Amino acid sequence: MILRKANILPLWLLLLSLFASRAVASRGDRLPEFRRCVEICEKENCGDGPGATTIPLLHQLLLWDCPAECDYTCQHIVTDKRVAAGERIEQFHGKWPFYRFMGMQEPFSVFFSLLNFLAHQNGLSKITSAIPASYPLRKYYIIFAYFGMVSWVFSMIFHTRDFRATEQLDYFAAGASILYGLYYAPIRVFRMDQGGKRTQSLLRAWTLLCIAMYTAHVIYLKWYDWDYTYNMTANVAIGLLQNSLWTWFSIMKYKNSGRLWTTWPGVVVAWLLMAMGLELFDFPPVWGCLDAHSLWHLGTVGPTMIWYNFLLKDSQDDMAGQRLKA
Repeated sequence: MILRKANILPLWLLLLSLFASRAVASRGDRLPEFRRCVEICEKENCGDGPGATTIPLLHQLLLWDCPAECDYTCQHIVTDKRVAAGERIEQFHGKWPFYRFMGMQEPFSVFFSLLNFLAHQNGLSKITSAIPASYPLRKYYIIFAYFGMVSWVFSMIFHTRDFRATEQLDYFAAGASILYGLYYAPIRVFRMDQGGKRTQSLLRAWTLLCIAMYTAHVIYLKWYDWDYTYNMTANVAIGLLQNSLWTWFSIMKYKNSGRLWTTWPGVVVAWLLMAMGLELFDFPPVWGCLDAHSLWHLGTVGPTMIWYNFLLKDSQDDMAGQRLKA
């Protein structure tokens, strides 16, 4: 479940598009002093002679080669000089100059992605242990958990080492997770898992539509144009649709029952809106490794845990209502 607020979409898309543009046009890697540093470093360290730099085994396993080591070292040399001169810190290749840890480019983003993975794993455990296999919506929630876990695995991989392939896998997995959130939302809200032939036909059509949208999304990004702005816009739009639907469902549920747990989707919406502000108002990494993007990943852990608790409560309430009707 990805949550946004519909009435602020134009502003958010404008700001997000600005940040997406920055990701492919960083000033730091165009600085003359940075380019000179990399050139000298590669000339002195990356040859085949006795003076060649030995790269630690762990770094080799994470595909750090000599040019990459020079690039990393020069980022920090240039950044240290700029900080000493009172100049602003610049991004390089779309990222802040992070300090590595055990070869990981963005260690806090990796760690917080792991926490999100564990939140989905814990949610999956709750779903499978507390909801009986006979409950028709159980399978949709289990698939949701697997989509979430896979997306955070690729997030960990991407933040460990940023390559074209790891970036694409991260984006495609995140897009699939967000779109699946939209897919199962109307199935629960409108109980498309129940009903006669007409409802089942509608469910099949909805399934095929979502598969077609995701396929078109991947084809466009992979083979037509790797467009950061489009990708962000598509994800925000999909998130808005499902979050609007869940918010409406939550309001109706609370009006009918007056139970506090029915307001949890609203809590998740508010929480994620505040956390998303970190993505919009970026800042250089604290201690060289803790930036706004990593804190955004941290900010999604709590809402994920609340969301699974909501799904569990909602399922139990739905099953109790069915027993009363029987």
